[in-house]
This record gives sequence, structure tokens and C-alpha cells, in this order.
Amino acid sequence: MMRDSTVNFTVLHRTCKLLVLLCFLHISVTLIFYVRSLEIPFAFAHNRRQNHSAKNLQTTVKDSLPGERNLSFDTRTTIAKELEKCPETSPLLVGPLRIEFSAPVSLDMVIKENPNIQKGGRFKPGECVALQKVAIIIPFRNRDEHLRFWLYYLHPILQRQQLDYGVYVINQDGEEVFNRAKLLNIGYAEALKEYDYDCFVFSDVDLIPMDDRNLYKCFSQPRHLSVSMDKFGFRLPYNQYFGGVSSMSKEQFLKINGFPNNYWGWGGEDDDIYNRLSSKGMSISRPSGAVGRCRMIRHDRDKKNEDNPQRFDRIAHTRETMNKDGIKTLSYKVVRVEKEQLYTKITVDVGKK
Repeated sequence: MMRDSTVNFTVLHRTCKLLVLLCFLHISVTLIFYVRSLEIPFAFAHNRRQNHSAKNLQTTVKDSLPGERNLSFDTRTTIAKELEKCPETSPLLVGPLRIEFSAPVSLDMVIKENPNIQKGGRFKPGECVALQKVAIIIPFRNRDEHLRFWLYYLHPILQRQQLDYGVYVINQDGEEVFNRAKLLNIGYAEALKEYDYDCFVFSDVDLIPMDDRNLYKCFSQPRHLSVSMDKFGFRLPYNQYFGGVSSMSKEQFLKINGFPNNYWGWGGEDDDIYNRLSSKGMSISRPSGAVGRCRMIRHDRDKKNEDNPQRFDRIAHTRETMNKDGIKTLSYKVVRVEKEQLYTKITVDVGKK
């Protein structure tokens, strides 16, 4: 009887173990199918989100690049990347240039050859972030032909130099005696109303650089750019000469209180500016004579720009007058502002002598 009971218990125990294993297997299979049933809608939803994101990305790219929808995706992606700073020396420079004034140029021709110039004469490189924001200031009156040559040659040069720049032609209204230095002060003030420029290049309209390595930007010291002019046999007329084309940072300009406002007629203001720089402990930096070569457009002396008979006396007293005659005491009236395609022309009333 004992033996039969033992056998029956063993059989029952084995049967229970088998049932437990079968139940565990059933539960495992059920869980597997349940998990898979959840993954299908999740994957479907995930794919829908991916497709939606891709569509949004395409829409964003298209919307951010109007007029460029035919570009490849790789090209659009490259454009969308954050730009790096431009190099100190632009790889686009070509060196010595041939400058001629025998054939006339038209503004339409210049516009056609410079399609990337924005209205008002503004440009910034598309391939990198410019290291400086430069305002080019041109004192002006009745020099339209010279201006066309300047725009024809300088816009390509400035673009190759990878500058973020704007061209401002400061036109003296009326027939009063010309005041170059005051117009330069006005150009500085008006340019800053439009953009946060940190560098200012002051250029006569009749001077064209003969080498694009002569950089129209600012340096640690005030820069004289028109070093060797054909007018002077491609030599510097004297060591203190600061005329023609020069550049100063905003800090350098303010340190000398800008330019004098009381030089009416031709001559003297450049030497006054040199005295101002010297009195503040600054020195003039220059490119080499070869790089700093430039040509002047030949012309007769303008009417109402005769020699200034008071220039020598004023130069002798620069240190006494510079703090009370300059950008801090500048007064003028804007007559009109014209946003041309290649430059911004600001006509001003500078007052009377």
C-alpha cells in the first residue's frame, strides 16, 4: 500500500511540473505577441513623425532660400551651415591691377558686373563672416564721371577683400566754398546711423588703387593707403603726408575728435589730421610703396575750391583747437538721402565759411 502511494505521488508531481511548464510557455508566447502588437503602431507613428519632420525641413530650407529652390540638397545644406570668419588675408586677391581712364564707363555697366551689391552700395561676403564692418566715405561735388570710375574699379576690389562694407557719397549742396574735412565728419556721423561700422575709410573720388592687396580696412594704427601716387611720381611727397585715402577705426577717430570743420577751400586739413594723430601718441601705418600705388584721374581744380590762405596758421595751432573743433561740435543739415544701387548719396548743407 505504501509503495502504491509513493508511485501515485511521483506521477502527480511530474504532472504538476508539466502543467506549470505549459502555463509558463503559454504566458511567454502571449507576452511576445502582445509586445509585437504594440511595436507596430509605435513604428508607424515614428515613421509618420520622421516623414513630417523631413517635410518641415524641406519647407524650411525652401522658405529660407527664395529663388534657390533648384539647388541640390547638399548645396542648400552647405549654405545653411553657420559661416566661419573670413581669413586675415583673402584668398581672392589678385595683386597688381591695370587701371585705365581712357574708355568711359556707365553705372549700368557697373551694376551688371557687380550683381551682389545691395541697394545703397552695401555688400557682405556670402562665404564667410567679414572681420570688419567698413564705411567708405567720399567727399563729393560735381564729380560724376570720376565717381563712375571709382565705383567701376573699387567695388570688385572691395568684394575680393571680403569686407562687410557700404559706400557713402557725401555731396556738398550749394555753391559755397568746398569743405572736404567737414564732409568726412558728416560721412562718419551719417554712416553710423545706418549700421554699426567699426572702421572708416576716407577716400577722394579721383584716387584708384593699383593693387587689391592694399586693404581698405583698419589697423592697429591709423592707415595711410594712397602711399605712392602717379601724381607724385609714385613716391611719398613727405613723411607726414596723410592725404588722398586713409582709414581709422571708430576708436582712433574719436580719440582725435574727428576732423577739423573750419578748413574751407583746398589744402591744410590733412596736415591738421596728422598733427591730431601725433598729439595723441598715434603713428601712421602704410602698405609698401609697391602695394600702395594708385592712380589719380586728371582734372582741373574745381571752382569754389581755391587754395585756403588760412591753412598754415590753422595747422600751426592744431593742438590748441582740436578739442573744440571736430566731431563733437559738428553741425550740418541733411538735404536729401538717395539710395542708389551702387552707393548711398547724402546731400548736405555744411553752412558758410
